Amino acid sequence: MPDLPTPQNAAEAALLSECWDAVLSYADLCTSGSASATQLATEAFTHGIDELRAATAASKSTGTGRRALRLPRIPLLLASVRTVAAAWETNGLGHRLDPDLRLWLHSDKAARYVGPPLHRPLALRGLRDMQEPDAALLWLAEVESLPMSAVARRLGLDPAAASSELAQVRALFRDRCHRNHLDTPMDAYCRSYARLLDAVTRSPSAETPEDLSRHMARCVECAEAAACLRLHGGGLPAALSSGVIGWGGLAYLERRRRAAEAGMIGGRTDAAVDTGLNEGKPVRPRIGRTGILVTAVLVSALALTVSLMPFGGSKGGDANAAQGESTDGQSVADPGPSFPSGSTTKSGSGSGSGAGSGSGTAGSPPVADSTSRPAANSDQEAQGESSSPAGKQGGATGSPKSAAPDCRVKYEIVSEWPDGFQATVTVTSTKALATWSLGWTFKDGQHVGQMWDATFTQDDSHVTATAADYNKTVAANGTFTFGFLGSWTGSNSAARNFTLNTASCQAAG
Repeated sequence: MPDLPTPQNAAEAALLSECWDAVLSYADLCTSGSASATQLATEAFTHGIDELRAATAASKSTGTGRRALRLPRIPLLLASVRTVAAAWETNGLGHRLDPDLRLWLHSDKAARYVGPPLHRPLALRGLRDMQEPDAALLWLAEVESLPMSAVARRLGLDPAAASSELAQVRALFRDRCHRNHLDTPMDAYCRSYARLLDAVTRSPSAETPEDLSRHMARCVECAEAAACLRLHGGGLPAALSSGVIGWGGLAYLERRRRAAEAGMIGGRTDAAVDTGLNEGKPVRPRIGRTGILVTAVLVSALALTVSLMPFGGSKGGDANAAQGESTDGQSVADPGPSFPSGSTTKSGSGSGSGAGSGSGTAGSPPVADSTSRPAANSDQEAQGESSSPAGKQGGATGSPKSAAPDCRVKYEIVSEWPDGFQATVTVTSTKALATWSLGWTFKDGQHVGQMWDATFTQDDSHVTATAADYNKTVAANGTFTFGFLGSWTGSNSAARNFTLNTASCQAAG
């Protein structure tokens, strides 16, 4: 159990337990193992809480009654993770960090967070310039992906008015970012586009002039400003997470989104038990990464066993099953959500468990088990082909018109901005896999920059994603998911020519 700061009262204990989950999630992205993640999260959490308490004490000593402008608790603690990671790199503990993070810490991008205030990321400056309750509302709703009922409960807001308050806070954030953008030192060429950039991003129906698009494709600062100023189009969460957190911000955003969808975050009243912050109460066991994976494998095995059982009282049905024919045509799917995992890869880890079972996400069509029943499946029976023994006299077996694909791939572009994008790839395999390697081709010359839940190599337009240690085993009819950040110019069409372990894979529509 980590040695965390002792809560000063019950209210602080609840707040610390809510923040710890976020800090550990980001620390897990930044490190090369779970033990290092826990140590980094503990050091960063202690450092951040001490900073918060010092700032609160200083605010009370002034006697003004007005809260000092600062980041809300969760982004402040995430920034503390970045600070402690930089200290590890300086003090010879860099081997415990993610290799890509180590490169980033020595880049100009990292220097922006400790350099002159007017050169720091625009989203960071805009969020810091807001009153803390407003900034906390924006962060919890946009980055932590909590439902408004949970946000209202955490902040003590009227649930009926929380959505309207969020709209006002978004507009306030845009105003702060616009002011900061005008205050930023920039060359004359960038400044000539400042007013146009403000006008274009105000209206969802406004078209971006071609010359402005070309300029933003070359100018990182102006593209960053456009992302912060454009409140429509769903790009605000990415602008906040990447601007405030820095390295791994988009991977953290995706992880929190998946965790919220799976119901693993959302202001649990017993969250303090998991972190040791509720003293005097019995500690209940936590379900860790290993427990989730073991459970998924057991459920998959049970589902596969049930799907292979012959349903019918005739002996002929048993014979047909032994010959590989389907006696029922019904596939067993696991409707449960995929749970986020806490491990890391070369480029950080995401939140989806790679050993999920079933036929994929809820709402996806079931996939027949082609491993044990290659001659027929439920899809073929639905097209009018019979698997009845009466239709196959003399031991002849009916062959399907076309074999079912071994895997299906769903390629989804989650968000896109000038010269960059975030994508998620979900694969359903009808066969059990001991490990996996997914390949695809980019049509428009896109390049992968960072990947989570897998490692990657890229040769010109061909990309190969390889399983991480924790999600390489996939049950029959199971799914695995990974995500990545990429860059593009000109066009950003979907990837194509997918292969799973060198075998052709069908792209889902």
